[in-house]
Formats: sequence, structure tokens, C-alpha cells
Amino acid sequence: MRIKSAKAWWVSIPIEAARQHRSDFGTLTTFDAAILRIETEDGLVGWGEGKNAAGSAGHYAALVHLLNTEVAPQLIGQHAGDISAIWDMLYNGTRAGSAARSGHAMPQLARRGLTIAAISAVDIALWDILGKHLNQPVWQLLGGRKADRLPAYASGGWAPADRIGAQLQSYIDQGGFRSVKMRVGAMDGAAHVSAARVKAARQALGPDVEIAVDAHGTYTVAGARRFAHLVQDCDLAWFEEPVTGDDKTGMAEVRAATSIPIAAGESEATRFDFRDLAVLRAVDIFQPDPAFCGGITETLRIAALAASFNLRFAPHLWAGAPCFFAGLHLCAASPASFTVEYSCGANPMIHDLVTDEVIARDGMIAIPDGPGLGFTISEGFLQAHVKN
Repeated sequence: MRIKSAKAWWVSIPIEAARQHRSDFGTLTTFDAAILRIETEDGLVGWGEGKNAAGSAGHYAALVHLLNTEVAPQLIGQHAGDISAIWDMLYNGTRAGSAARSGHAMPQLARRGLTIAAISAVDIALWDILGKHLNQPVWQLLGGRKADRLPAYASGGWAPADRIGAQLQSYIDQGGFRSVKMRVGAMDGAAHVSAARVKAARQALGPDVEIAVDAHGTYTVAGARRFAHLVQDCDLAWFEEPVTGDDKTGMAEVRAATSIPIAAGESEATRFDFRDLAVLRAVDIFQPDPAFCGGITETLRIAALAASFNLRFAPHLWAGAPCFFAGLHLCAASPASFTVEYSCGANPMIHDLVTDEVIARDGMIAIPDGPGLGFTISEGFLQAHVKN
């Protein structure tokens, strides 16, 4: 179980033109991620993922360089089962020993952003290895699963008002979903344009389908309140990232001003950010991204925070296979989880990167039974899409 090697790649998979969509991030032409492979001396391989952008909206050269030149050398010779100790070593840096002896965090200065994304990739891979070593699925190591299938929602929804109903209905027809999510905010410009799209979606789908909206943090507090007022009769499941995650007090203002549940967290890193969201009463639903917030270890802590504050947990899983499968195991183990994000835009980083079938049936997603995270990477496909 000693780590022999760790290697990361910037994987960039083209999205066919007919399936590309435009949002506030621009037109996504590829799906990109930092994919990490860790191998132990006894031949076990774990796969992880780190994120610093949405789709093709960013570059991964810096994250991959950080993983390969700074993080990987620290991993060699470490016991792969010492997952929490490795997490703390990478988070606290040169003060890791002092932090361990003192019993509290002493993080390095670069304790957010790329550093946590790199830790996320390592952590996901180590849980994959531990599960394979013990011949158990990760959810078993997290305390067991509450169901072998979980409800999922169809995540997409960029079409204009005259086509949004048909677009969301196509997701429902594809996977039997009873919950969908659409994008609003800066991609539409004025709040009334987004509101018109939401009203058109509700009229097309009727009252029995849950509709959530996601603004990607692009409203001001005033703009978010105005939008919420315009759609107050649409019975929305939640309003996601109404304002930037850097304005947590502003998010609390939005929550206090509307009866629509507020969801957030894909832009947050570590349990400390989520603690602040909870204490400020800024959100109703935690949405950590395992490939950005600190991996499985930290997402499990965040899920426990959600449960302790009587909030709900629905991780952000618009991601590649390692992150998506990590989310499935976390949702299966968390008492606060209630739904799984299933991307209905083009996502080759899930469907083509692995040999396994990832599909929703009757609006449900099966929880993997195999050892570790329960997927098999197509290494040939991966290598064919490494960006140099």
C-alpha cells in the first residue's frame, strides 16, 4: 500500500458541435479536467480528479504542473491508507507536524484554489485505492449506503424561452427524471429575460416536475432578489448560486428575502467555507464539488455539517468520472443527501472516459457495487486526449 507513483494529465475531450451549448462561461467546445493516476508498490491503481474551471472555460496546465512537480514527490513512499494524514500534510505544508501534534489546522498560505483542487485529486484516488485494497465499494468504507439507487435530477437548460420547455422535456424523456435544472443569470442579461424562460419552462412541464435554477453566482444581491420576486409563483425547487460565493452575507440577504430554497457550494473549498454558509444562514442546500472542495474526505465532513445544521446535501457533479462516482458514494452514505446531479449536456469526461455505462433510468441512478469507486478508466482513450 506504499505509493510508488503519481502522475497527472490535462485531459481535454472535444464536444461535437451539435451538442455544444453557450452559457455565461461562453461556448463549451471541450470538456477538460486534471486526471490523476496513483499506483502503489503492490500494483493497486486509484484515479482522482481536480478541477479549476467549467468545461473548456479554463486551463489546467498550472494544476497539472502543481500535481506532478510539488504534490507527487510528497506522496512517494506514503501509505495510501493514511488518507486523512496525507490530506493534512498537503493542506498544512511544512507545519504539518506541528498541526498534527497540536490538534488544529495550520494551513499553508496557498490553502485555496489550485492547492485544494490538487488535494481533491489525490484524496479521491486514495479512497479508490483503499476500496480496491479491501475489496469494498467506497460507500461501505464511509459507513454504508442508504439505498442501492438514488433520485437524480437532469442538469442542463440553456435554451431560450420558446425552446426551453422542449429541451427540458427531452431530458425527462431520456431518463425518466422528475426533477430538472436550468441556467439563468448573466447568460440572459436582464432578470426579466431569465424569469420569462423559467415561466415558459413551468408552463411546458406542468406542476408535477421539480424545476431548479442556477445563476452561477452572476447576480448582484439586488438582481437576485428581483429575479426571485419575478418567479415567486413558479414553485422552484431551489435557486442555485444567486450571488458569488465571495459574498456570503449577500447570499444570506437573498435567502432571507425569498421563500425559494437557496443552494450553493460548487465554488467553495473546505469545511470552513461551508461552516460560514451555515452559521450565516445563507443556504438551505450544500453543493460541494468533490474535485474542488477537498476530495471525498472533506466532502464527507461537509455532508456531516449539513446534517448537523439540518440542511440538505446535493454535491455538484458536473464533472468527470472520478468526481461523479465519488459523489455517488458520498450521496449513498450521507443522511442529508436527497438527489444526484446528472449532466444532460454533452459530458464525454463521464461517458467516454470510462468503460462503464453511466445512465439514469426512471429518474434514478444506481450506486456502484464494485471495489473502490467502481469504474474502469479507458486508459487508451485518456492518453488519446491528453493536452500537451
